[in-house]
Amino acid sequence: MEKENAIEVAHVQKRFGDRVVVHDVSFAVRQGEVFGLLGPNGAGKTTTLKMITTLLRQDGGHITVNGFDTLTQPQMVRRQFGLTGQTATIDQDLTATENLVIFARLNGLSRSAARARAAELLASFDLTNAANQRLSEFSGGMRRRLDLAVSLIGAPSILFLDEPTTGLDPRTRAQMWATIRDLVQQGSTVVLTTQYLEEADQLADRIALIDHGRMVAVGTPSQLKQQIGGSRLSLEVPAASWTTPAQAVVQKVLSGPVMVEKRTVTADLGPDGLPAVNTILQQLQAAGVPLSNFAMQEPSLDDVFLRMTVGKN
Repeated sequence: MEKENAIEVAHVQKRFGDRVVVHDVSFAVRQGEVFGLLGPNGAGKTTTLKMITTLLRQDGGHITVNGFDTLTQPQMVRRQFGLTGQTATIDQDLTATENLVIFARLNGLSRSAARARAAELLASFDLTNAANQRLSEFSGGMRRRLDLAVSLIGAPSILFLDEPTTGLDPRTRAQMWATIRDLVQQGSTVVLTTQYLEEADQLADRIALIDHGRMVAVGTPSQLKQQIGGSRLSLEVPAASWTTPAQAVVQKVLSGPVMVEKRTVTADLGPDGLPAVNTILQQLQAAGVPLSNFAMQEPSLDDVFLRMTVGKN
């Protein structure tokens, strides 16, 4: 295992009966980064996550977590991480403090140490004022923060977050993002699965994209966006009669397809980027083609997701 890698997944496969659900998947998660694991429903990302966390045994390949093998050293692997699932693991009939103390005791802390750790985590997640409230009185955001606090009882170096902000309002989601960033600044490694691609774009240092049980791509959000063609040029002309000469100029400079819709001409810039835009603007001016609007737009992770997964089906 590379010293800088917290997790290594090498040529992993998983079958359920005759059906192969994970095919030869490989990636590494570096220490101190937020690593996004994305894919459509049924793509194999949850199965992959379960194999890393020892909830499932892989049928082929190797997985190490902080250097410990998931097949031969599962107990040591489980000591390395905390896990926050899609549904809360906390007891609705207990107070926030009682929930944290119970989990701390299950992690082997003494009664006094458990109460001290509970108080520390409540303060870290801005829940001190709600320490003695039953969870039935908590908002959805407060429950998710407490669930995250529970996963940190044992101060794990690695944290798995399975759709941590599902169902939260935008303000509470932003608060959760800030909490996750703080954990990383304190040295934690975070593996994140989410259906909110904006969330992955905001938080993840690198992303692995899985589809039909296969690894489609791994890279930073910017690298993945570049793989589908980089920025897109959009030109709007004052009248529809100008679209044909504008399209001709753009087509002359760029090798890819140029699309026209009403008074707007659009095209992917590809690797040519800004120099190509400068050339297009100069040639439009020389041809006397007027513009009413001009924009360069970077592709979003939604574009990456659709192009690399759904778009391939």
